Amino acid sequence: MNDILRKHFGFSSLYPEQSAVISDVLAGRDVFVLMPTGSGKSLCYQLPALLREGITVVVSPLIALMKDQVDSLRMNGISAAFINSSLSEREIEEEKLEILRGKKKLLYVAPERLSSSDFIPFLKMVKIGLFAVDEAHCISEWGHEFRPDYRNLRVLRDTFPEVPIIALTATAVSRVQDDIVSTLRLREPAVHKTSFNRDNLTYYIRPKENAFEQLVEYMNAHRDESGIIYCLGKKETESIASKLGKEGFKALPYHAGLSDFERENNQDLFKRDDVQTIVATIAFGMGIDKPNVRYVIHYDVPKSIEGYYQETGRAGRDRLPSDCILFFSRGDAWKLKSMMDKSIHNPKKRKLAYAKLDEMLEYCESNVCRRKLVLGYFGESFGGGCGKCDNCLTPKESMDATVVAKKIFQCIYETGQSFGAGYIASVLTAGKGVRPHHAMKKSFGSGTGYTQKQWISFIRELAASGFVTTTGGEYPVLKLNEKSTDVLYGKERVLLMKPVESRIAVHEVIEPGLFGILRALRKAMADAEGVPPYMIFPDRSLKEMSSYYPQSLSSLKNVHGVGEAKLKRYGPAFLKKIREYCTERGIAERPSRSSVPTLAANYLETLELVNSGLSLSEIAAKRSLSEKEVLFHIESLLVLGRDVNIDNIVTKERQSAIRDALRSGAKPVASPEEIRIVKMKK
Repeated sequence: MNDILRKHFGFSSLYPEQSAVISDVLAGRDVFVLMPTGSGKSLCYQLPALLREGITVVVSPLIALMKDQVDSLRMNGISAAFINSSLSEREIEEEKLEILRGKKKLLYVAPERLSSSDFIPFLKMVKIGLFAVDEAHCISEWGHEFRPDYRNLRVLRDTFPEVPIIALTATAVSRVQDDIVSTLRLREPAVHKTSFNRDNLTYYIRPKENAFEQLVEYMNAHRDESGIIYCLGKKETESIASKLGKEGFKALPYHAGLSDFERENNQDLFKRDDVQTIVATIAFGMGIDKPNVRYVIHYDVPKSIEGYYQETGRAGRDRLPSDCILFFSRGDAWKLKSMMDKSIHNPKKRKLAYAKLDEMLEYCESNVCRRKLVLGYFGESFGGGCGKCDNCLTPKESMDATVVAKKIFQCIYETGQSFGAGYIASVLTAGKGVRPHHAMKKSFGSGTGYTQKQWISFIRELAASGFVTTTGGEYPVLKLNEKSTDVLYGKERVLLMKPVESRIAVHEVIEPGLFGILRALRKAMADAEGVPPYMIFPDRSLKEMSSYYPQSLSSLKNVHGVGEAKLKRYGPAFLKKIREYCTERGIAERPSRSSVPTLAANYLETLELVNSGLSLSEIAAKRSLSEKEVLFHIESLLVLGRDVNIDNIVTKERQSAIRDALRSGAKPVASPEEIRIVKMKK
């Protein structure tokens, strides 16, 4: 198995979660897999396909996704095919003949194909080793991307009772998980659920004020990076793409109103790095296998946390740092509810849609760790304090805001309880657009101690806490209620978050050295072959080449993602560029990660748990180990140069005390293991 992994995929080892799934697939069991995007789900059936007898049939929802997967497999020297409506009848018959001759190891089909009258009889003529149902959440009506044809996949168990089935998804709440297992009739399936946590993603919620200016500021710092901007409607999608073009960015729209040709062309230009940014409705995304999307920006509030998680999951599939930014406005939520009123006629479904949107609004307005909230939605506990969301990066202090609240309530009352947050903030700050008779009121200009943006933030927080009522549809209006009256009469105190000016952190930008040269070479080769650049080599491979400077084919083979087929096909050209660069600068080859001893699976499991933020006692309980054994694992991981986050093992305060004691020559008050770990952690 490891030989095939290295030969075809260029990987030196599997992640622990992949290894466990593959073991069950090879044992012939039905398997249910719930893993986040970017965790390598595809390998869980692609690798067994090369080891099992017969062909593996993969059910995939989109033509573009099938083509990408098959192209990528072929470039890795694996015989794969797809049969879908993009092929002519003659091409389909040719592929079927190749399959009957045993020339293919994987076949990708859409769920609709399995409903056609002639396809199941064809499959009965073939030796099938495994069925893989990808994007399995499409089976469930409770899922956010329901596809009715997926419900017909129960035919697989009826027709091929002895063939094992693996169902895979990146996002499914418990109700959807049960629906998948039931519909596919999985028999005592091995269930593999890994953490929903995508620790390479940083989450930000930004007030939707001057949103386009904020967008341009961010994109100016990420000009050479790929990103997706999600919008609610077609018109806004077109408008933002056009405005970004005028600012000098390569951006194209993607929505259901474009022709098939325009959508496919825009998507291809994005995948091939000819265009850096796609501005899209939620119609875009599920078929995108592009690993180097560095940011996903929601220009409007999403309809549900499930949808938001799925869409943000398109960032950083290569596990490199990436940003997820959402511009939030309560007004967008009212627009969405108005759209739901018009488009969802079933009262039960409309109520469910409302409930999902309300959960999304609570997420946006919360001051709790964003990661904790997202993971909690999927039933996963997380201690919080992730250090990779706006609420953790810029923790907010509370303040006594009773006076602030009274000013807001008085202004709402004096303006007739007929306006929204923006207008109330304008009156309080004596801003533009205030009606003449409101400029005569006591509240006019009474809030000059804070900016208009800060007053809007206060109002939003008061609404979220129930101190004011928000009514109306597309243009929400603020009304006083019983809680407002209690505050005005001094019966209740109000605590609000102290305003701070938070900014989106800019990730380190790679200098245009060897990485830039290799990226240009990759682009030229990809254009010549008509494939996306990441199919030649992903960014991670180029970054390793730029870090270790391999100068022979044997050294290049040790780089992540360089299998035998790609080494033979692309290796000489990349080596030539690396050698030229190193010769000019007198740079020698550096030892690669492959020279580091391979870790046993149990050490890798400990590493994953440590970096997920669990405490020492939690890891020990989860692993059924003593705390001393866990500390020994961590020591070994540090010795082997692994990136270990020890902050939940030895608190930052304790680390600081140990270092201070060591510097002063005193004996630290800590266990020998803790002292060694702190000394080894740079």
